[in-house]
Amino acid sequence: MAKGKKKKRIWLRVLLGFAAVLLLAVIGYVLYVMLSYHRLPDDLELEIRRPAESGEGGTAVSPGTDYEIMTYNIGFGAYTPEYSFFMDGGKSSVAESRESVLETISGAGSLAAGYNPDFMIFQEVDLDATRSYHVNQYELLDTYFGSYYSDFAVNYDSAFLMVPPWEPHGKSLAGIAFYSRYPVSSALRKSFPISTSFSKFLDLDRCYSISRIPVDNGKELVIFSQHMSAYGNSDAIREAQIGKLCADMQAEYDKGNYVICGGDFNHDLKAPEDASEERESWAYPFPRSSLPEGFAFSIDLLGEEERSALPDSARNADIPYEEGVTYTVTLDGFLISDNIEMKEYENIHTGYLYSDHDPVRMVFSLK
Repeated sequence: MAKGKKKKRIWLRVLLGFAAVLLLAVIGYVLYVMLSYHRLPDDLELEIRRPAESGEGGTAVSPGTDYEIMTYNIGFGAYTPEYSFFMDGGKSSVAESRESVLETISGAGSLAAGYNPDFMIFQEVDLDATRSYHVNQYELLDTYFGSYYSDFAVNYDSAFLMVPPWEPHGKSLAGIAFYSRYPVSSALRKSFPISTSFSKFLDLDRCYSISRIPVDNGKELVIFSQHMSAYGNSDAIREAQIGKLCADMQAEYDKGNYVICGGDFNHDLKAPEDASEERESWAYPFPRSSLPEGFAFSIDLLGEEERSALPDSARNADIPYEEGVTYTVTLDGFLISDNIEMKEYENIHTGYLYSDHDPVRMVFSLK
């Protein structure tokens, strides 16, 4: 009987020891995430990369000339049509393989370069991330845009995230790449307001960049490259992000500059502001009433029939993509000031071949 009690005590001590080690590991991890948390400073000057080879553009842009701009969220190279993402209710948290990342980023870069745009914005470009097998995607995109000026704004530099535990999303250093065929005189990274609660340790940081291109009439073409928050952030955060972005755009417009803001708005750009139907938490209608006077979404300048016929620019990644079954929505596009004339507008439908987003292109001229 005594031997039986002794055995039980030994097993109890083993279990308690195991529980203590597990608890210490959890506490240690939480401390690591909290202590490693940081945000890049606001108003951070960005390095301008000069072309590796001579481009076709001139020294400045000119009013009355047609130019083309594109935006493309490339989803860190993970989203083949078969891919589903755990934060959307799908299965995976990392790309299928390093080879898959290389093929997907190369496909997206080749597709965009094939349109020969004057200006190009890419979102969710990984520099060094667990989820994309540490492929430097900015360098890979340079393969296709080596003759362009460029700048890169780090969107987030996260700690190693142990979610989900069976396939950790890991550490991510990623951001927004902007390319210009014409010289960029300066570029600035601006921090979006984000949550200040505990969720900030697991949420992704957000930013936008402001790139300045000289115009030969003494003004500037100021291009904002942005990627707003998703995954059901609060109304207060949404309003704060839109408010800060709009204030900076308004300031440039008041100086007499030409302003374009492109990227992934993480709002339904087709839906009217007062739309009441149920929708995904990351696809609220954009509150157009908050836009500064003199600004409009390019998509709103289309006729009703043409606008309705546009394919959507993004898909939900809860399941592999299936046309007509998968939930789709238009999240990507451009805001322009009224001293810019839109000439063409297109959501390029690829069937989400290289990302959970498709590229959007616009042809415009400066008035």
